[in-house]
Amino acid sequence: MFDALAQPTRFDAFRLLLRYAPFGLNAGDVARLLAVPHNTMSTHLAHLERAGLVASRREGRSIIYTATAGKAAEVMELLLGELPALADAGAAFPRLRPGEAAERRYNVLLVCSHNSARSIMAEAVLNREGGGRFHAFSAGSVPRGAPHKLALELLRNLGYTTDDLRSKSWDEFAGRAAEPMDFVITVCDAAAGESCPVFPGHPLSAHWGLADPAAGAGTEAELRAAFVRSYRQIAARMSAFVNLPLESLDLASLKARLGAIAIMDGATEMTLAARAAA
Repeated sequence: MFDALAQPTRFDAFRLLLRYAPFGLNAGDVARLLAVPHNTMSTHLAHLERAGLVASRREGRSIIYTATAGKAAEVMELLLGELPALADAGAAFPRLRPGEAAERRYNVLLVCSHNSARSIMAEAVLNREGGGRFHAFSAGSVPRGAPHKLALELLRNLGYTTDDLRSKSWDEFAGRAAEPMDFVITVCDAAAGESCPVFPGHPLSAHWGLADPAAGAGTEAELRAAFVRSYRQIAARMSAFVNLPLESLDLASLKARLGAIAIMDGATEMTLAARAAA
């Protein structure tokens, strides 16, 4: 098992599947969320299955993978700490996720200053991963007017629909006529330090600061790699977010869980310092 987890992509895939236990994900979704070619990810998942860390089953044309319980729980407790979700996984094979009540949907506003890269990617990921339970929007304090071309290209290559994505001001979501928000999440440090409008709905706020993939100088290949890295960090946060048991958490517990998501891999120094001071 340690040999299987020593490879970074396999370790990331297993951590992702832990967040979706016991329901699992199909191989294509794992590949998309980690921005890894499908054939490559299939090889890694097969390696994890041989090691006993994941189980799989076929549903139609898809193969569903989930993190297994038992001895894998002992290994992951050593690596990552207490994992109650894994201990509850129970079944040896993925279970279907129960349908969410259609009348309860969470509106989430994702904010960065220019609304061209990080918040745009976060909007696309959350709307797809939320499965109708979350409705994501994005905005900026000083929007660029158009999403970054590399953000749109990456999303399209990963199978996202980008036709509705646009760079827009957070003023669209302020005022009495705007749709109430349940959460406002800033994904860049600059936006977190600005005086934002009053958003209707008394939303719970969180800061998940990430580096701007468009800010670094370098070659075209280095810039594209920065966008892939940013996408993976965003996808990890969104997959953790959609799997929170929101209905059963009190306010203090919810804030603590949002704070834990904030300091996942890639968090900025400002985010880490804010979490440490909380």
